[in-house]
Amino acid sequence: MEPTRTIDGVRIPPILYGTAWKEERTHGLVRLALAAGFRGLDTANQRKHYVEADVGAALGAAVAAGEVVREDVFVQTKFTHRGGQDQRLPYDPRAPIGAQVKQSCARSLEHLGIAVIDSYLLHGPSVRGGLAPADVEAWRAMEDLRSAGTVRLLGISNVSAAQLDRLLAIARAPIAFVQNRCYASAGWDRDVRARCRERGIVYQGFSLLTANRKELAHPALRAIAQREKLTPEQLVFRFAVAVGMLPLTGTSSAAHMAQDLAALTVPLDAADVQAIEDIARA
Repeated sequence: MEPTRTIDGVRIPPILYGTAWKEERTHGLVRLALAAGFRGLDTANQRKHYVEADVGAALGAAVAAGEVVREDVFVQTKFTHRGGQDQRLPYDPRAPIGAQVKQSCARSLEHLGIAVIDSYLLHGPSVRGGLAPADVEAWRAMEDLRSAGTVRLLGISNVSAAQLDRLLAIARAPIAFVQNRCYASAGWDRDVRARCRERGIVYQGFSLLTANRKELAHPALRAIAQREKLTPEQLVFRFAVAVGMLPLTGTSSAAHMAQDLAALTVPLDAADVQAIEDIARA
């Protein structure tokens, strides 16, 4: 497997297991992912799409069974604005945004059964363009949590390059991560990745498979996969790591979990990496 990166003393695994849309399967699939060798978990305090408490229960059970050590597992969760939630809110919607962030984080700590959150993301701006005052207030509260030692690293998801530029302009604490849905048709989110490279931010790519089914079937990609004895899906994850991404996978298959992890050990030469970068243009 690729070596881990370290940011401010936090070890970042080369791939994360995403826990969205698992519902009653969440506990079992997180246990399965940890048993397979995943050491990074991504969730959110957004009951609409995640069961954060089951992620925590699965992690706690794996630690109690001696299968993993808490310190070896990178745990990432998110604050989600009211517009991204259903009626099952983790905070008082009448409270100021900063208070909502702190209430949500406190609930996340309870759900996850941990003392400190490794990475805490703003689960997308509350507006399509720019940043609203609510987003700035949320970020300031997140910075307070980092200063207090409640969370170690901060980030944001579902942002455009322009929104990231705005956040970079006002952020007082470092932005460690950007997590976006990654479309090959947009150059694998070329503009946002470029900003991340320039500013030393780790880009997390999700929906690498589901958002790119056409590209997975592309003859050029399949030819590289066949030559390297990889599935097209494995090749995409290996490509992601090669270009500096931190990929997420949400597979529910034990076989695919093993394949995803195994792919990280396969070297890719520069020509193959470039061919995949350009796949949507071909």
